[in-house]
Amino acid sequence: MKALVSLVVAVTAGAARAEPPSPAELLPALRKGGYVLFVRHPKTNPDQADTDPLHLDNVGAQRQLSDEGRKQAKALGEAFRALKIPVGRVIASQFHRAQEAAQLLDVGAVTASVDVAEGGLVVSPRENERRAKALRELLSTPPPAGTNVVIVSHKPNLQDAAGKEFGDLAEAEVVVFEPLGGGKFKAVARVASPEAWSRWAK
Repeated sequence: MKALVSLVVAVTAGAARAEPPSPAELLPALRKGGYVLFVRHPKTNPDQADTDPLHLDNVGAQRQLSDEGRKQAKALGEAFRALKIPVGRVIASQFHRAQEAAQLLDVGAVTASVDVAEGGLVVSPRENERRAKALRELLSTPPPAGTNVVIVSHKPNLQDAAGKEFGDLAEAEVVVFEPLGGGKFKAVARVASPEAWSRWAK
């Protein structure tokens, strides 16, 4: 874990959107497992909106991944596999764009969960807090030995669970968390685009 201390400082100091971390620091740690990778769903169609967010089976009323977003999801999954990053669980928001992205990653069986589904103004403040608490629990729970967990969700969920510093989280950005147990965790890296992972995989 010591190799990632400098990355933690960069995140907490607000410099996380600068250059991605060195693969020489990050990748060996990820290959050993023990991390939670939070992925904001890739790019979506900006002319669409979630017009029926209380009925998530109404997929046609949701904002969808764009063609570029689907390519991003596939590229990210290809890079994870090429880099030999072991994934034990994939948890996705119940919104279709997150589930589609998780399937396109193709790094493991996908479980859809309301705990990481975006709520906002359409659910009660109590439900939003419950979801934030559930995500904090996921971020703080160490995965089984030799594996990592991937969560595909939304920016507001991470803001509510981990803090306002993630208010600039880009579509397809990955935040790597080290679970510390007992509801505690720390961000050790932010990788803003699938292209960075793809470069590392070459």
